[in-house]
Amino acid sequence: MKYIFVTGGVISSLGKGLTAAAIGALLECRGLKVRIQKFDPYLNVDPGTMSPYQHGEVYVLDDGAETDLDLGHYERFTSGVLSRLNSLSSGQVYETVIQKERRGDYLGKTVQVIPHITNEIKERILKGGEGIDVLITEIGGTTGDIEGLPFLEALRQFQHDAGREDVAFLHCTLVPFIKAAGELKTKPSQQSVAKLREIGIQPDILVCRTDRPIGEDNRQKLSLYCNVGVDAVIECRDVAHSIYELPLMLAEQRIDEIVVKRLGLQCEPMDIAPWREIVRRLLEPKVRVRVGVVGKYIELQDAYKSVYESIVHGGIANEAAVEIVRVDAEDLETQGTAQLEGLDGILVPGGFGNRGIEGKIIAARFARERKIPFYGLCLGMQITVIEFARHVLGLKAAHSTEFNPETADPVIHLMESQKSVVTKGGTMRLGSYDCALAPGSKSRAAYGRDIIQERHRHRFEYNDVYRARLEAAGLLVGGTNPQSGLVEIVEVKDHPFMVGVQYHPEFKSKPNRPHPLFAAFVKAAVEKSLRSC
Repeated sequence: MKYIFVTGGVISSLGKGLTAAAIGALLECRGLKVRIQKFDPYLNVDPGTMSPYQHGEVYVLDDGAETDLDLGHYERFTSGVLSRLNSLSSGQVYETVIQKERRGDYLGKTVQVIPHITNEIKERILKGGEGIDVLITEIGGTTGDIEGLPFLEALRQFQHDAGREDVAFLHCTLVPFIKAAGELKTKPSQQSVAKLREIGIQPDILVCRTDRPIGEDNRQKLSLYCNVGVDAVIECRDVAHSIYELPLMLAEQRIDEIVVKRLGLQCEPMDIAPWREIVRRLLEPKVRVRVGVVGKYIELQDAYKSVYESIVHGGIANEAAVEIVRVDAEDLETQGTAQLEGLDGILVPGGFGNRGIEGKIIAARFARERKIPFYGLCLGMQITVIEFARHVLGLKAAHSTEFNPETADPVIHLMESQKSVVTKGGTMRLGSYDCALAPGSKSRAAYGRDIIQERHRHRFEYNDVYRARLEAAGLLVGGTNPQSGLVEIVEVKDHPFMVGVQYHPEFKSKPNRPHPLFAAFVKAAVEKSLRSC
C-alpha cells in the first residue's frame, strides 16, 4: 500500500483537486488501483448546509455522504467509487473524538490534539485506502492556516509510522509573474515549502501553477531552495481548452514516472490512449450546439460544476462542441425570454429556495412550447411538473409546498419521511436509490436497461395524487423507485426531448463514460441544431 499526500501553499484554488485527480488517472493508465480522498480543515461536519457561495456545489456519493466538489473530480478522472470514508472534515474529527471522550474510551486521559485528533486523522487515512494500490489524499486549505495544522502534523506522523519509502508528498504552489518587474517570482513557493519543512514535511514533487513557462533557471532555483529534484519541479500552466487535457500535460513531464520511481511501484507501461481520444473529441468536434443552463447561482463557476462537466461529457459522446450559455433565472422574470432565443437545448439544475423559481418555470414553458430539448435535474424535474400542471392541465395555482405551503394544488410536496425531520444536516433523501424504467420511455431507450441506480439529494417529491391527471394530459412517468413507488422520471409526450429526473445524474458522469441521459440530451440538441440549419 502506497500513499501520496497533496498539499497546497501561497493561495487557495491552485488546482490541488484536479492535480490529484489527474495523477490518479495516470496511475490507472499504468494498471494500478487508485483511490482519492479529501480532508477539509473547516469545522462543518460536511458542506451539506453551506451556501454554494461559500463552497460551490455539494457533491453526493452513493452512500449518501455530502462532500466537497473535488470528490467529483476524483470520480470523473478515475474509476473508483468513493464513500464517506474518503471525505473528512475537522468537524467530523472533533465530533468523533468528543463522542469517544464522553463514552469514556480514553480511560481518564487528558484529550489533546496530539495524539487524539491526529490519531483519528491517521485512522481515516488507513480506512480510506483499504484494498487498493495507491491512496491519494488531498489536504484542503493552504499551508500555514491554523486550522490545517492538525492534518499536516498527522501526515508527518503517518510518514514516520508507514515508512519514507511508502509515502510521497506533492506540494502545489504558485509562481506568479510580476508585471512591473517583468519576471516570474519563486519566493512565494520557497516560503510555502519552508512552512511545510518547519512542520517536518519535505515535499518530493513541486507542482508550480503559472501562466507562462517557468524556464530552466527558475526550475533550478526552485530545486535548490526547496530541496526537490529538478525533474520533480513540474510546470502546471492553465490548460488551453479543457481540464481533461491535464493528464496529458502532466504525462509529458513524466510525473507518473517520478511517482512510480519514488514509491517503488511495480506496474505496467503507460497507456494514455483513452485520454488522447477524449481530448481529440473535444478539440475536433463535428458539430457545435448552444445549451442554456437556467439557474440562480449562475455567476458562480463552481455552483453547477458537475452539471457543466456532464454537459461536456454529453458533447464528447456526440463529438459535439457544446457552448454553455448561463441564464440567470431571475432575469427571465424581469426581462423576458430573449436570452433563450437561439438555444439548441435548455437545462434547469437542482437548487433550494424560492428565488428564481418563476424564471425556471418560464424556461420550461418556453422549451415545451417551442419543442426545444429540455432537461430538468432534481428541482428541474419539479419545475417541469409545476409548469405542465399550470399551463397544460390548467391548474393555475399548481406549485410546490416548498415555495407555497398553502397552494391549492401541491403537485410537489414534502415526503412523508421528511415531515418529522427537525435538523438540517444529512437528513434529506440522500445517496443511491433504484429506479425502474418504463418500457417505451425515452429514458429506457437512453439507459438501455430496465433498472438503474442514481444519487439523490432532496426533500420534496412528485405528488402521486395528481399522477393520473398529469399522465392523461401528456406528462408521462418514465421511471419509479420500485421499493417506495416514488416517481423518479417524467417525460413530456410528443416532444423531441423533455425529461425531468428527481435525482442527480451529473454525479455519475465521466468523460470516458458520459451519462446516458446527458448524452441523449446533447444528441437531441444536435438534432435540433441540424434541423435549424
